[in-house]
This record gives sequence, structure tokens and C-alpha cells, in this order.
Amino acid sequence: MQDIIDHLQELSETVPVPFELPTFEQLVEVEEQILIGLPGDLKEYLLYASDVIYGTYEPVTAADPYSHTFLPEVASYAWSIGLPREQIPICQIGDSFYCIEENGQVQFWKNGRFSKERWESLWDWIEDVWLGL
Repeated sequence: MQDIIDHLQELSETVPVPFELPTFEQLVEVEEQILIGLPGDLKEYLLYASDVIYGTYEPVTAADPYSHTFLPEVASYAWSIGLPREQIPICQIGDSFYCIEENGQVQFWKNGRFSKERWESLWDWIEDVWLGL
């Protein structure tokens, strides 16, 4: 996990208004807003790597409630268009979402259906999909 975080930080693009990492208290607030506990991998990602800007994927964030990637807003929209409530979106692509289950598995949801492809952890998804390794 730490190797992936280090790699993400190395690849992160410099932008005029960078994302900030959330505090632990902000993560607790996010959990209270979405009424679901965050899986451990997602918490670690949000705390240590959610400030990364790289490529075309924009995973969720938890520090800025005005960001288009703010997890409670992304989740609210995803659930409103049919993503099952027990799924937590981690990355939005139009009306499709990569999402994480309570057990940490990640899958892709599009047009009301899940694809057959799954990743055992958020870190596997980051390597395979976001970083394309």
C-alpha cells in the first residue's frame, strides 16, 4: 500500500488549486453524512493520497465539501440514480461509478448493472485502472 501511495504522490500533477488531505475528524463527518462506515482501504486512501491529481480519473475526496469529487455528494448522486445503497462510489465517470463494498472489493457499475470484473482491494483498482500498471 505504501509503495502505491508513494507512486501516486510522485505522479501527482501540479495544479493551481490542489486538493487537500482530510483530517480523521473530516472522515468521521463523511461517514455520518453518508450513514455508512468507510472500508479501511478507502480511509487510508482518503487520508494519505486523495490529494493526488493524475490522468483522467478523479477519485472521491473528503476534505472540500465544494469539490465535485466530495464523497457525500458523489454518493448521493450515485444512489439517486440506482447504485445500491451498500455500495460506496470511489470514482465517477459520467453516470457510471467504480464503487467499493464493505469487504473492500471494487467493481464497476454502469447502466444499472455491475460488470463482471472485480478488484480485491482499492489498491488493486488503483494499480490496474487508475495507474494502468
